[in-house]
Amino acid sequence: MTITDIEVNDDGPHSTFAGVALALNDPRAARAELTGGKAAALARAAAAGLPVLPGFVVLPPGSGRPGGDLRAAWRELSGDGATPLAVRSSSAAEDTAESSMAGRFTTVLDVRGWAAFTEALHTVRASGDESMAVLVQPMVNSRAGGVLFGADPVAGRTDRMLLSAVPGGPDGLVGGVRQGTDLRLTRHGRPDGRIPAGPEPPLLSPAELRRLAALARRARRVFGAPQDIEFGFAEHTGRLWLFQSRPITAMAPRPPRGARLLGPGPVAETLPGVLWPLEEDLWVVPMAHGLATALDLGGAASRRTLRAVPVVTTVGGRAVADLALLGAGPPRRRVAALLNPVPPLRQLAAAWRVGRLRVALPGLATALAAEVDRRLTEAPPPAGLTGAELVAALRWSRATLVALHAQEALAGALLPPESRSGAAVALAALHHGRAEGLTDDEVVAARPEVLALVPPSLTGPRRLPADAAPGTGAGPGALGPREALRLRVRWVQEFQVALVAEVAARRGGPERVALLRWPELIAVAEGGPLPADLGRRRPPAEGPPLPDAFRLAEGGVVVARGGHAAGAAQGVSGGQVSGTAWDGTGEPPADAVLVVRHLDPALAPLLPALTGLVAQTGSPLSHLAVLAREARLAVVTGAADACDRFPPGTPLLVDGATGEVAVRAEAGEVRP
Repeated sequence: MTITDIEVNDDGPHSTFAGVALALNDPRAARAELTGGKAAALARAAAAGLPVLPGFVVLPPGSGRPGGDLRAAWRELSGDGATPLAVRSSSAAEDTAESSMAGRFTTVLDVRGWAAFTEALHTVRASGDESMAVLVQPMVNSRAGGVLFGADPVAGRTDRMLLSAVPGGPDGLVGGVRQGTDLRLTRHGRPDGRIPAGPEPPLLSPAELRRLAALARRARRVFGAPQDIEFGFAEHTGRLWLFQSRPITAMAPRPPRGARLLGPGPVAETLPGVLWPLEEDLWVVPMAHGLATALDLGGAASRRTLRAVPVVTTVGGRAVADLALLGAGPPRRRVAALLNPVPPLRQLAAAWRVGRLRVALPGLATALAAEVDRRLTEAPPPAGLTGAELVAALRWSRATLVALHAQEALAGALLPPESRSGAAVALAALHHGRAEGLTDDEVVAARPEVLALVPPSLTGPRRLPADAAPGTGAGPGALGPREALRLRVRWVQEFQVALVAEVAARRGGPERVALLRWPELIAVAEGGPLPADLGRRRPPAEGPPLPDAFRLAEGGVVVARGGHAAGAAQGVSGGQVSGTAWDGTGEPPADAVLVVRHLDPALAPLLPALTGLVAQTGSPLSHLAVLAREARLAVVTGAADACDRFPPGTPLLVDGATGEVAVRAEAGEVRP
């Protein structure tokens, strides 16, 4: 804000000024389109009994707007020049719910005399435009003043207030000239936190803090929302004055009470990228239904909760999970931890059906895997299917994914850890395929196990990772139930990709079809028309990655900090190693510790070059974590903000048993 002090008592070049005056106590002054945002707000506040100084608004000339004689209004308010005035802007675009325009226009203080007054009017209006109204009020000598936010805009909290106060009036604070004393207050004016003791008495007494809080509450009732208030306590009388009230325009989003803790970690391995609408319906919805079935069978959540709360959903096109329901965050209820996929595995409550599930699961998994293999093997090429057959195959694939996800989740929770991962089998298949000189498509056709290394996609080209060293991840024995089911999930997804590609070939291209939703895909596959608005739909935006743990609020994502398991590091694979942080790009250092956001199976070929692995999120039962254990690497998951805390080149100490990740100083000192 530009602050100008003018003290001129003789007539000057601007001794005349075109405009009319409207008193603040005139009911018309509360119309922002007439008097501007600042003056209209003060007029409303004064009419409601808030402590507002008297004054008037200088209206723009030439518009036929009503008002009184300007010089007469000045003479009455200033006592014919005896009382200094404050001349301030009041633009219609100022102090609105969308923009405060704070500091945009000039304010002139301590204006004495008619000539100085008209000069100040010209100065203020010149900082905006000729259509801007100008607010005039008496100056107040303040003992203390400042700004009070009737809410905490940084944290998005409406149950506390933010105060910044300075000796004198608020102009030094808002103009950036003086540093204020900052406090957080409760809604009743009590400091929220300890006030550091000092040699000087507090600037504002407890009674004055309570008066300020009461003013903020009254302003909130008048205007219907928390306000950004400028105030001052008069030097001699101690009276509290309201100088300005405007909406808080930069309020951080605040999640509602009970908002779910979400995060990409448990599902980012399977679906790491931004999904198109049809990809969400094909892969996220069956995953959510399958996990809900597993939670229901295991007694980990009530059916009422599971009907109301999707276990997996999308935010900004990215798949995220309810961390509490999946045991990767604080549970909604104690029983919600029953299917926690992180070690040590929490034992399920003594429900009679859990024992039966544990005994029956291996046989159920084997039967389901065999049925999936049979259907996929016997399925004719999609190009030979009729529309009805395409629809039947799509419906079968979606229902089968629900069953696969449900049994895979139960197997991971109830059965002993498996000694071999699907990623290990995939790496071996990839190496052999590359050794035979096969292209990626030929490798997939001959050895479909390699699909475990890449996520599904309806629109992007399939790119297998670089070849691994011979024997990477190799180990004797067949896949256990969980890993066998996970591999079938990926095969069914790829079968869906082929089916959708056939629909696209018949009806207009893969990207157009990927913009459909599931019911629309079925209708189009049956021969119906494409939606009329399909040409106006746009591909999903490739926005920034989501936080590891967050809650949704109106207006955005709120990062969860502290108190959640997503930020608690867990040791996955024993052993303590020292190494150098690496982000997977360029040449790795000799003692590389790969630091990543998610445990992406495509990173598997990098494992032979690593000393350790640190991930911000992810399950110890993920493909990459299992494979890293097979390679006897030190692995830690759930290391909050690891990518920011440990940039490439950082010397690290990684303990795969305790989950500790620390910076290794030059002299051997360890810093967390």
